[in-house]
Amino acid sequence: MSILQVTMTSFLIRKLIVVFLAVSLFVVLPIRSQDHIKYNDRVTRVLMGLRPPISIKGRPVERWMLYERMQALHIPGVSIAIIDGNRVVWAGGFGIKESGSTDSVKTSTLFQAQSISKPVATTAMLRLAESGRLSLDEDVNTYLKSWHLRENKFTSLSSVTLRKIVSHSAGLSVGGFPGYRLGDTIPTLQQILNGEKPANNAPIRVDTIPGSISRYSGGGLTLMQQLLEDITNKPFTTLMRELVLQPARMQRSTFEQPLPSLRWNEAASGHNSDGVLMKGRWPIHPEMAAAGLWTTPTDLANWILEITNAWRGRDNSLLSKQSALQMLTVQKPPFGLGVVLQGEDSSLSFGHSGANAGFRAEFLMYPSIGKGAVIMTNADLGGYLIDEILLAVASEFGWPAPIQSARTAKSFSADELNELIGSYSIPSPYGGFLSYDITRNNDRLYAELKGFFPKSELCATSSDTLFTVVGHNILVIRDDFGRIAKLSLNGQLEATRK
Repeated sequence: MSILQVTMTSFLIRKLIVVFLAVSLFVVLPIRSQDHIKYNDRVTRVLMGLRPPISIKGRPVERWMLYERMQALHIPGVSIAIIDGNRVVWAGGFGIKESGSTDSVKTSTLFQAQSISKPVATTAMLRLAESGRLSLDEDVNTYLKSWHLRENKFTSLSSVTLRKIVSHSAGLSVGGFPGYRLGDTIPTLQQILNGEKPANNAPIRVDTIPGSISRYSGGGLTLMQQLLEDITNKPFTTLMRELVLQPARMQRSTFEQPLPSLRWNEAASGHNSDGVLMKGRWPIHPEMAAAGLWTTPTDLANWILEITNAWRGRDNSLLSKQSALQMLTVQKPPFGLGVVLQGEDSSLSFGHSGANAGFRAEFLMYPSIGKGAVIMTNADLGGYLIDEILLAVASEFGWPAPIQSARTAKSFSADELNELIGSYSIPSPYGGFLSYDITRNNDRLYAELKGFFPKSELCATSSDTLFTVVGHNILVIRDDFGRIAKLSLNGQLEATRK
């Protein structure tokens, strides 16, 4: 290691320790002094022990520091809450709310929850079902008043129900929404449901037999938003505050869209994959049930603990044990009611991730053992940082998963290195083409899909079977002359050699 490397490493470590000591002032619960020391030590190991999803057998253990990865992935800010022993034991904010500012992320900083809005909104629906206002298994048109779901050959075979909607098996279209920007004309909920301008989405319709397949649909949760307003005659924001946010002690959270200007100073701004501030600072989502929640990791952790306590049968003002059991029971794999489920018994987990423009977030909770975490970021590559943090937290706090996997990689020959280097073209979902670039540094290769996949090491199990340490699998496709013609990325994208 050079003198420069040693100096930079020492500087980063000192900087991280200073930041950590500052953040320790924001511990969210009064913890006994010995616990305070214990958890700060453990969290320090987490913050200095980030790791890629895949390690390479035979190589030294690779560990990263949080700020090192924030810089590499162009992520201005991140906020974290850790649950252990069925309570929030630590929370902290890192970095800044907005690129170019000095306004630090704190535990009170609001982030967009993105699709994590869905399980929180599902909680309100379940509370109304408990009170007898609706049934999970009745045709939704029974309750819809101001708008009705168009019936067709698919609904004649099976009805759309709330249970199917929140388990993403209702056969409804529109997976997600791009959102709107400050200054845009914001559509009404009915315009969104009909796909009418100024809405920027297709109509929300049933295009396969309800109950037949599992397919993610933000459109379904938007339909549920209309239904809940219809049966209560209340605005969705009021309904969510009364039924979920207040009982779950989500004191800073709101479903208000757009976020009221009086609260702008509380919010983190969204950034693209280069860390550049997005136009309008953040997207506006009138599709509140699908993507509209503004919250903090600590508030979300409070909601998670309420669901966990109800599932355990403890006294709970939010949900009954019966509702919580249904919520955490697989309806159509991998979904329960509003949440993604994995494992069983002591390894059972419930969670959800989110991805609005400029924001990424995820929570994961193991209810049987009382362990979990919530992580929120304000940049488009935040999902990769979240994966790395979760791996470190899981290792330090003894979770069943996720676990870093170890793979064997063969050495590239000189010919293989030279053959793979170059740019490959992928059609962009927004028009035009994206560039998948493979570059070389000494005897190692690195791959990057600008704006989507961060630059990461590219390894090989054979001449034509490759993988990256962040978890992407690449298959080499050759022409009749044995030359590389295309790359298949994760079996979903084809990149053509330029």
